[in-house]
This record gives sequence, structure tokens and C-alpha cells, in this order.
Amino acid sequence: MKKIAYIEIDTHAEIAADFMDLIKDSKEFSVDYYFSEKIKKQIPGSHENVFLSDNSMILDQLKTKKYDLIIIGTVHRYFNTFLNITQKYKTAIVVHNLNFSKASRLDLIKNIFKEDVIYRLKLWWKEGLFNVSKVYRSANQLLVLDKSLTTPELKHLPLFYTQNFDQDNNDVLTIVIPGGVSQKRRNYKHITEQIFDLEQNIRKGLRLANPLIEFVFLGKASGTELKQISDLERSMEYINITYFTERVSQTDFENWMKKGDVLWCPIQQKTKFFSQEEIYGKTKMTGNIGDAIKFGKIAVFPENYSSNLDFIVSEKENVIQQFDELKDFKYDFQKDYNKEIVLKNLEKLLNNLI
Repeated sequence: MKKIAYIEIDTHAEIAADFMDLIKDSKEFSVDYYFSEKIKKQIPGSHENVFLSDNSMILDQLKTKKYDLIIIGTVHRYFNTFLNITQKYKTAIVVHNLNFSKASRLDLIKNIFKEDVIYRLKLWWKEGLFNVSKVYRSANQLLVLDKSLTTPELKHLPLFYTQNFDQDNNDVLTIVIPGGVSQKRRNYKHITEQIFDLEQNIRKGLRLANPLIEFVFLGKASGTELKQISDLERSMEYINITYFTERVSQTDFENWMKKGDVLWCPIQQKTKFFSQEEIYGKTKMTGNIGDAIKFGKIAVFPENYSSNLDFIVSEKENVIQQFDELKDFKYDFQKDYNKEIVLKNLEKLLNNLI
């Protein structure tokens, strides 16, 4: 069997977990995982091939074994260490923010002083911040999780497959809004305004095809967004709102995703990473695409979101009527996203990289 090392000592535990879940059924590849304590805590279960690691240990750990390929799940810090790895080993890096990966030294210098100054100075002084683009250029291959972002330089890393489960027929039209409740990445103001207007119209006599409707904010809400949602919930007579003030457990997340009829994903067109502008669907993937695939759900995105995926639909002016129409819309996720097909595509990619 071919040997792979997967390193995640930074951020994306959920992507590492998806990789583990898929590749465990492979007869071609054996994978060792090097996780920081923070990442390891977020991945349930015990695994013999998971090793505790960090910035100071990983280089020595890699010396003890021979790997055909090393995959780095996130390069958002520890740039000196990752540059060392890319220069010594055959390496592929998962890219989450394309503009950040190409940021110039001048851009980085200017961005240091825009926010989180102490942390960013640490990245510069101790972790080799100015090596960002050099790390990505030194890798043998760059990988992206959104197929629509692929180019000759960026290969698609297929990880998401559709789970098999029985979809309940809900008496209540259940609209799930997955993701952390923050205005920075999603337009929650638009959501709350739409729900408020719907409540007012129902009070004025509006009849809905499905009079029972629930909106689930499936992510931790805090600050201004929490106040907006809690105030909205208290003002409702005809609409049910569910929200969370703590981190949503994996069990609760999965149960609500399975129960939902339609996903509502109010993605902001633009966001920032390290003060570098990123555009969803063009330079950055939203995790909501993975959510839709995993749970086999049609997802409503803003009209300005660019996607050629058939299960991503653009929001219409009368979005409530759109939800009711989409509730019974059938899309065959298993045709392209069953586990066997996705695993076969992943194995093909890995063989090509090796």
C-alpha cells in the first residue's frame, strides 16, 4: 500500500475528519495523521494512526517514516515549518483562500497593521509570514475542495459524499441555515428581515401553502446577531425559530441537517482572510456546499453567487414560496456523490499526485 501523511495542526478539523472517513475504506492507501491537540479533540473516536503533533515536532516526526505523499490540510500559519516540508518532501496543500495564498510581501506588511496586530506580528517575527506564497509555490500540487475552482494549477480534492438516511416527511416546512451566525460571512440581516416581513404578512392574512414553518439557525449565535435573532424569536406568533447560544454539537448538527427540507445559505459575496479580500465561489469555497452534498439537500444561495452545481439554486424575490416549491424537488445526489464514486475519484487523484 502507498503511504500518506496528512497534517492538520492549524484549523480545519472537519476537512481532516472527512478525509479520514472516506479514505479508511481504501485498499490502496494507508494514512498517518498528524494532528495538534486542538484538532484531535474535535475528531471523535480513537485511531491507531493518529499522532499528536505541533509546529515544533512535525519535522522530526516525518523523518521517522517514509511517505509517498504528504498532504497539508491548512497553511494559515507555521509558514517556516511548512516551507521546510514542501522543500524536502512530495507535498500537496489544500488551499482555502486563493488570494491569501498569492499575497505579496507588500500586501502582507500592510495587512499586519489592520487588525489582530500582536498575533500578526508573531506570525511575521516567529512563523515566517512573508513565506506564505513561497510555501504554496514550493508544493508539488495545490488542491481545492470546490470543483468549480479547479484550474490547471489547482486540482479538485473530492471528499464529500452523500450519506444514506431516511428523510422524514415534515409536517412543518423546516428551513435550515447552517454555519456560524456571523454577519461577516453570511447576510443574517437579510434573513431576519425576510422572516419579520413574512410574520407581518401572515398577520395581515397571507395564506401559505404550508402554514407551519420553522427556521433553524444552525450555528452558535453571539453578539449583535444573537440579539437580533432572540428579539425576532420573541416577536413571532406564527413562525417558529430555533437558535443556539453555544457551539452546536455534531449530533445536533447532523440531526437538524437530516430533518431540514431546504438549506438557506445567505453567503456574503465578499469576505476577508488576513485582511485579504476573498470572493466566495471564485477565490474561496463555502462549507455550505459540503453540507448540501453530505446531507443531500437543495441549497438556496444569493443570486450573485457563481455556481454551476445543479443542487445550488439562486434565491428568488419570493423566497418563501421558493422554499415550498423546493421541498419536493428531487435531485439524485447518489449519481455523482455516492461514497464509492467519491472514493474512487480520490484514489485516482492521489495516484496521480504520487
